[in-house]
Amino acid sequence: QVHLVESGGGLVQAGGSLRLSCAVSGRALSSSNMAWFRQAPGKEREFAASISRSGENLYYADSVKGRFTISRDIPNNTVYLQMNRLKPEDTAVYYCAADNGYSPRTVTTPGRYDYWGQGTQVTVSS
Repeated sequence: QVHLVESGGGLVQAGGSLRLSCAVSGRALSSSNMAWFRQAPGKEREFAASISRSGENLYYADSVKGRFTISRDIPNNTVYLQMNRLKPEDTAVYYCAADNGYSPRTVTTPGRYDYWGQGTQVTVSS
């Protein structure tokens, strides 16, 4: 079984930083494209960042580009999302997702991903 467990969320002031972690079990990171999505109250789940199986291809939503960085630790099978210069509009539940290695859907599409974590709350105060 594949399990994804997020951690690192919390309450932070605008301009601050947080680092989210996604611990993956049951599947090697080199076998999956990984992504972070977020969902604010009353809104649809939206793509934030992704990293390919090879680790060579990184993608970011325009709204987070230049402020967020996705990375991974292969030995620990963990994916990270470093979030800097946080804004109140970044407030959301953040989800980690993994696919089965290949999908015709784009990396920004939630339907591409087969496995999801339970989410971690990030709240940015103004």
